[in-house]
Amino acid sequence: MKTVFDSALRNELISRINSLSSNSSAKWGKMNVYQMTKHCTQWDEWIQGKNNPAYRQEFLGKIFGKMALKSNTKDDRPLQKNMPAGKLAVKKGLNGDVEQQKQSWLRSMEAYGNYSNPAFIHDFFGKMSREQIGIFAYKHADHHLRQFGV
Repeated sequence: MKTVFDSALRNELISRINSLSSNSSAKWGKMNVYQMTKHCTQWDEWIQGKNNPAYRQEFLGKIFGKMALKSNTKDDRPLQKNMPAGKLAVKKGLNGDVEQQKQSWLRSMEAYGNYSNPAFIHDFFGKMSREQIGIFAYKHADHHLRQFGV
């Protein structure tokens, strides 16, 4: 299984992030490259516990979350196109310095090399094992990089 905790796979993601530019355009979805890189940075920081997030599983997640988690982490199949971005979606029309945001995302990606956040609870999936977090974090980054053709 591909996981962000594998340094070779993490380096592959880092190389793909580095290939993004302000001219990169989405093949699907509503986010521009700045919004996507900001979303991914915020998502990684949420997983890693940066800025002391309040973790809470949503009601529907308590009903369907474990089944969805198992489905999304049982194999290396990529995440589907046009999945909802959830509470960490970046608002429409937001633009900024893509290069600066890429650097923030690269730092948060590198931080997985020293990951430790036993308090993490996904808002839909609920409590996840370290292995599930690694697999899903890889799939999340891969999903958005494929969204921009890298």
